[in-house]
Amino acid sequence: MLGGAGQAKKLGTLLSGLLECGAFCGIIFGWASLVYVLKNLGYFEQWCKTSTSLNPNGTLYPDCSGQDEQFSLVFTIGSFMNNFMTLPMGYVFDRFGTAVARLIAITLYTGGTLLVAFSTPDLAVLLFPAMSMLSVGGILLILTNMQVGNLFGKYRSIIITLYNGAFDSSSAIFLIIKVLHEHGLSLRTMFLFMAACSAWHLLRTIFLMPRMHIPYPLPPAYNYGLSCPGRSQSYRTYEEKRPPEDDGPEEVPLEPSAPKGNAAVKPFWTCVLSWLFMWHVVWLSVMQLRHYLFIGTLNPLLDHLALGNEHLVSIYTNAFAFTQLCGVLCAPWNGLILDCHKRNKAHRAEGAQGALADLRASVPSLVLTVTQCVFFSICAAVPMLPMQFVTFVLQVISRSFLYGGNAAFLAIAFPPQHFGKLYGLAMALSALVALLQYPCIALVHGVLQGDPFYMNVGLIAVVLLAYVSPVVVARECRRRAKDLEAASSPLEASTSAETPAQSPR
Repeated sequence: MLGGAGQAKKLGTLLSGLLECGAFCGIIFGWASLVYVLKNLGYFEQWCKTSTSLNPNGTLYPDCSGQDEQFSLVFTIGSFMNNFMTLPMGYVFDRFGTAVARLIAITLYTGGTLLVAFSTPDLAVLLFPAMSMLSVGGILLILTNMQVGNLFGKYRSIIITLYNGAFDSSSAIFLIIKVLHEHGLSLRTMFLFMAACSAWHLLRTIFLMPRMHIPYPLPPAYNYGLSCPGRSQSYRTYEEKRPPEDDGPEEVPLEPSAPKGNAAVKPFWTCVLSWLFMWHVVWLSVMQLRHYLFIGTLNPLLDHLALGNEHLVSIYTNAFAFTQLCGVLCAPWNGLILDCHKRNKAHRAEGAQGALADLRASVPSLVLTVTQCVFFSICAAVPMLPMQFVTFVLQVISRSFLYGGNAAFLAIAFPPQHFGKLYGLAMALSALVALLQYPCIALVHGVLQGDPFYMNVGLIAVVLLAYVSPVVVARECRRRAKDLEAASSPLEASTSAETPAQSPR
């Protein structure tokens, strides 16, 4: 198509977006590796005090529970901002377009890296705004990258899933910083380099991203970037019907689709106040709290289990960060579970029947995600250091299932016109619940005297609450199935009554 973006440009956009998500967007979730470096540099060291306990060498343990609380508070605030700001940042992206959203993201990201670069043990308080800016800038960058899947038609879902997996894997960046620091590179040098990478983000914004949005489906000869100045494309938000012979995976629109015909759309607040949505928020919130608590307390947990052996803590911290790299490999598995029924030609139903089939397919995914989180929580509660290798593997699989399943369920269970608002609201509400991690950490360092065993056992019980969500979904499926049967029964009865009255020709 003359004048349109070529395959080379689309491929460049795809690969550069994958690199951007994998190297910058979710680095705050590698916090345990950065905490190791910051502790060695003496950040928040003034919160340590001499303990009355003796270590195996006969010397006094330093009591650094206050230092651990400060690091945990930094992560709590940063992770809260990562989720809570999804709602307003999504509005900025929808309202003002890609270019404006990315410029805001680049500004926040550059500011965050510079604050870390120029922080010192005496200015450790700079970590609070720095981590918040890095997390908000990162979530806005991935929001602008999700639309890149629109360039690739039937592979769109795979690309979106890969980008989410790359977001999870980006937590390994802080591991690289830890390893380079151990080889003599200063923290300031590394974060100044990350700040300089903002020039690359800016060039990508100009040449490989649209000014507003990438439409879906793509119109003929669609182009984007600097080669297409001042040209406005219609942002179509629905998916054209595929030809019957196309057996590729069905797609769920990333953007809200326009209602067809005069079909009534369920009001937004009706969706919000439904048991389906409220229990899904519980499903998301309790498991996210479990993951955030694990990441935020990993360093003191390893230090507790390793009896202060710094070498062992370093080995296990590296192992955790390496497992995070597998997030990009684990992310598509949940999508395969959700889409497996679509590969069966028996499930070609459309309308209400198709929506019911999609909702039924989400039940196994929801149950499996909770089960993974329960096993992960059980392993995390076992006070044995070697068991943490198993915990790391289960944690990265559970986390990749959690966030991919969250977006997929909201797209399946509710009208697509409300997807963006419901997704942002669910993330914002779960962020409020995630604030409970700080009092939980204070409880461990206070009443529980640094032993997280009882808190971990209590969290297993909390995670079990998430099983209510798939039960509610299953009941909703049965209710909808009965409604469909009741709606079709009068029509069948009418047809059978009319057939005998028809005279043969």
